Amino acid sequence: MQEYFKILGLSENATDEEIEFAYQKLKNQYSRDRFLEGDPGNRAARMLTKVETAYHEIMAVRKSQSETESESAADLSEVDRLIRNGDITAAQEALDNVRNRTAEWHYLQSVVFYKKNWVNESKKQLEIALSMDPHNQKYADDFAKLKQKMEYNEKQFKGAQTQDPNQQDIRDRQMGGEANNCLSFCATWCCIDMMCSMCCR
Repeated sequence: MQEYFKILGLSENATDEEIEFAYQKLKNQYSRDRFLEGDPGNRAARMLTKVETAYHEIMAVRKSQSETESESAADLSEVDRLIRNGDITAAQEALDNVRNRTAEWHYLQSVVFYKKNWVNESKKQLEIALSMDPHNQKYADDFAKLKQKMEYNEKQFKGAQTQDPNQQDIRDRQMGGEANNCLSFCATWCCIDMMCSMCCR
């Protein structure tokens, strides 16, 4: 595709208007010059064919891309509707059927994973969406919120693992700590009693 843009003297980032302008300009030039005698005329005729081919190939590809993007946007709109209605299973099926996986696709996949409580997978999909569209404020805001939630959950988990000795003592007593002490005391006196009985015989 790059060679076609080169024939028109354009970069691949050229707009449709720029492509059309360059095509018409070169077409007019080579259409006029092909009637020259000898090599100049032959060269102009060959260039005219190349210009025509380049223009039609570029525009055909762009049309196909535009149609694919339109279909993808419609599909993703349906995914968004399913998510809002709480139908996560149907939303995932719809996402799986989308061929053009844009930044918005990865964002919606992140939302679906979050709804399933797959937080790490949700974060990964948001990171991909942001890498594809780094200036999207919606993605950035949701990524910040997700990170904040993950950090809060981690603190809560670590806090639960840190045991207060007083709380541990309470749990020990609740689990029969005092009863265990009583049993140990009784067992000791039984042993002493048995020893005394043996000595007194």
